[in-house]
Amino acid sequence: MKDLLLQLCAASGVSGAEKTAAQTAASALGAFAQVHTDASGNVIGEIEGSGPHILLDAHIDQIGMVVTGVDAEGFLRIDKCGGIDIRTLAGHEVTVWGTEPLYGVVCSTPPHLSKADDQSITDITDMAIDIGLAAEAAREKVHPGDRVTLRREPRELLGGLVSSPCLDDRAGVSAILRCLELLREQKHSCRITIVFSTQEEVGGGSAGCASYAAAAQEGIAVDVSFAMTPDAPRHKCADLGKGTMIGIAPTLNAAMSRQLEKIAREQDIPYQLEVMNGKTGTNADEIAAAGVGTRMGILSIPLRYMHMSIEVIDPQDVESTARLLAAYILERGRA
Repeated sequence: MKDLLLQLCAASGVSGAEKTAAQTAASALGAFAQVHTDASGNVIGEIEGSGPHILLDAHIDQIGMVVTGVDAEGFLRIDKCGGIDIRTLAGHEVTVWGTEPLYGVVCSTPPHLSKADDQSITDITDMAIDIGLAAEAAREKVHPGDRVTLRREPRELLGGLVSSPCLDDRAGVSAILRCLELLREQKHSCRITIVFSTQEEVGGGSAGCASYAAAAQEGIAVDVSFAMTPDAPRHKCADLGKGTMIGIAPTLNAAMSRQLEKIAREQDIPYQLEVMNGKTGTNADEIAAAGVGTRMGILSIPLRYMHMSIEVIDPQDVESTARLLAAYILERGRA
C-alpha cells in the first residue's frame, strides 16, 4: 500500500489538468473494477451486485498554480489553482507543465535587500517564477493556463510516516484501492461505484455529476483532515496513527455515521470522531445534494501541513480507513 501511495503522489494532477494522475489511478483501479472516464474527467469504476448500491469517492486532483502570463523579462506570472499556502512559496522549487516539464523556482528577495519594514507578500499575483529563460524563449515553452506543481519527491520519514505533496487526497484514493483489495476474496451483494473525482480543490461539482449518473443509494467520501501539530488547535485536530476520522455533521446521514462508529468498535478498528457544525468542505456535500440526494458518510485520514508540499500521514491511518470501508460494505452486503 505504501508503494502504491508513493506512486500515486508522484503523478501530476492539478485541478482541471488531472490526466496523468487519473491514468495512474485508473490503472490501479482496473485490477478490481470495470473502469471508464466521464465527461468531467472523473475516473469511474463499477463492481456489479444485486444488493445496496454504494458510492465511494476520493478526489484525484491536487492544489497547484496556473500561469497567467510571461512578463517582459521572462518571469512567469502566476495565480492559485486551489488553496495553496502562499506563505511557503518564496524560494520554492517547482515544475512548470509547459510544452515539456520545466524546472523553475519561485522568486524571492534576498534578506540582504529586504528592509525591516518590508511586509510579506499576501497576494500570489505579486509573485513570479524564474525558469531561466528570456521572454521570447519562455513564451515558446510556456503558455497561459499551464499548470505548476510544487517540486518535491515523496519521502518516507522515520516512524513509518510518509511526506509528500498531494497526499490530499491521494491518501484517500489509496484507502479505497486497499478496501477493494480487502474485499476481493469476500462475499457480499453490494453494487459498488468508485469515483476518483476531479476539480475538488477548486470547488468541484465533478463529484456531484458522477453521483447524479451513478444514482447510488448511499455513499462514503474519503478525504483528509487536520492532524495535530504544536501550533494547531487541539479541539480541531486528530492524532496521527490513532485511526480514521469518522465524520459527524448536519449534512451527513447520522445513522451512517453511528453505524460506522459501531462497526469500528465491534471490529477493533482504530477510529477518531470529527464533529463539524455545517458542511464538511468535502465532496460529501456535493454528492449528498446531487440528483434526488444520497445518504452520505465520510471517513478522513489525519494529515499534517495541509496544502503544502510537505504533507505528512501515517499509512496505518490509511489502512484503518480501508478496513472500516470494507467492513461497512460487508455488513451492508449481508443485510
